[in-house]
Amino acid sequence: MVLTDNSALHVSLPDEQPVLRTVPMPSDTNYAGDIFGGWIMSQVDVAGSILAIRRARGRVATVAVNSFVFKQPVLVGDLVSFYASIIKIGRTSITVDVAVYAQRGVREGGNEICIKVTEAVLTYVAIDNDRRPRVVPQEC
Repeated sequence: MVLTDNSALHVSLPDEQPVLRTVPMPSDTNYAGDIFGGWIMSQVDVAGSILAIRRARGRVATVAVNSFVFKQPVLVGDLVSFYASIIKIGRTSITVDVAVYAQRGVREGGNEICIKVTEAVLTYVAIDNDRRPRVVPQEC
């Protein structure tokens, strides 16, 4: 995607609270100086699992990364927010959508912008103490 006007990328954060918020450090960069995709993937997995653990009322394991789209790079110093929502509950599985936003310019105190940087869908399985699948409990 090549845009001559970067303002088309600017969005607002969702109205709900993020599941996770963090700031990547220089040690999280790849050879080009951008934040390593693997770092973003691990944070997405943590964010998705927080929601899955709450819904499963216990331990879960990641069983699939259904989709993962890197839309824009994440930079050192961005304030990165992860928003998650459950999109499907099976007998033992929970599928979670995670949207990732980067706020730039936060530390400069000036022209802060917000960009959607990543979208992902992951599936988790509720597991018992023996690491075997268990039924996801009904909602209260």
